[in-house]
Amino acid sequence: MRTALITIFLTLFIDQFSKLWVKSHAILGELMYSNGIVNFHFIENEGMAFGWSLGGIWGKLLLSLFRVVAIVVIAFVIRNLIENKAHTGLVLAVSLVFAGALGNLLDSAFYGLMFEDSAHHVAQFMPEGGGYAGFLMGNVVDMIHIEFYWPEFMPWGLGGEEVFPPIFNVADMAVSGGVITMLVFNKKFFGTGKGDFSIFKRKSKEVEA
Repeated sequence: MRTALITIFLTLFIDQFSKLWVKSHAILGELMYSNGIVNFHFIENEGMAFGWSLGGIWGKLLLSLFRVVAIVVIAFVIRNLIENKAHTGLVLAVSLVFAGALGNLLDSAFYGLMFEDSAHHVAQFMPEGGGYAGFLMGNVVDMIHIEFYWPEFMPWGLGGEEVFPPIFNVADMAVSGGVITMLVFNKKFFGTGKGDFSIFKRKSKEVEA
């Protein structure tokens, strides 16, 4: 339980602190820092990871509701993993996914209520006239851009193109890191072959007895 709680709260703190700082110090589209590779570039998107979006009001609402359901399901999964004494690394990985999903949900749920639009000036916190969007209608704050390019000799038209153009945030990194960790260490977490995925399920009272 301690591993899960520390992972979730630390990830959420870093994610929300970075987003709130950017939102309260930068104008939308502003490049705040760049060393040629690591850039901090403030953008907002309608809710999906790495700057991708699902357009329209219904798309945003559907995505937010999906996140709510996913977060509830993952919370129960974490509980089951802890009760079943799953590998600590697996608990950490699933906790990262939970924290990342929750971090981006907080943006879409509350940032539209808490801030005014950042398009023309630094957004005011809790403006008198209300925020720029309603509950679950806010945008997700992204700011991290790792800029590097394929060598010119690369085939298939990749030469000179950017390797990974999306701009992302700490929550996106947490979700990706958790999923990649489970894929890389799947044999250690689940065993060889098909693995024992019963650790995701809650044991029945008969089995526990």
